[in-house]
Amino acid sequence: MLYAFLLSTAVIFVAELGDKSQLMAMTFATRYRPRDVLIGITVATAVVHLLSVGIGFWVGEAFADAQQWITLAAGLAFLFFAAWTLRGDELSADEREKATRSSGSAVWAVGGAFFLAELGDKTMLATITLATQEDWFGTWVGSTVGMVAADALAILLGAWIGKQLPEKAIRYGASALFAVFGLWLVAEGAGWL
Repeated sequence: MLYAFLLSTAVIFVAELGDKSQLMAMTFATRYRPRDVLIGITVATAVVHLLSVGIGFWVGEAFADAQQWITLAAGLAFLFFAAWTLRGDELSADEREKATRSSGSAVWAVGGAFFLAELGDKTMLATITLATQEDWFGTWVGSTVGMVAADALAILLGAWIGKQLPEKAIRYGASALFAVFGLWLVAEGAGWL
């Protein structure tokens, strides 16, 4: 469980760097108190990632006899995440407006926006992938901690520095780490390790 927690925290933290969710967190932090933004992010992330580990656990159990193929597929998925990360992520004009013009309670506004934004996002897919092979609880807690930590970093840096993160360097670094994880899993699934 500890290994799943540490692995998930690291992978999801890296996946979240430069993601549109970080841009949303920065945008929400200009309108709401950082504490309320973090609470909304945490609740939404916990729910989405619980769903993700449920899917991943089910896939891992249903296809337990095909673990080698699941490992290979997970490696290919991580290579896909590397390419996705390298492509970059930006907020659309509609997403930016929703983030700055949300009404109602800050926690509800942030939580609802993050829940919808994370459905089908690479961090959700990465969490599903991790949960096919690792302890579901450690993966759930680790992926939630990793995402909240990355978004908290974006809020703090955005508030303190008043500038965007060095997007290109973060994008390339995160993409390279996904590629390393992907190649490792492909080699493991192919029986080379």
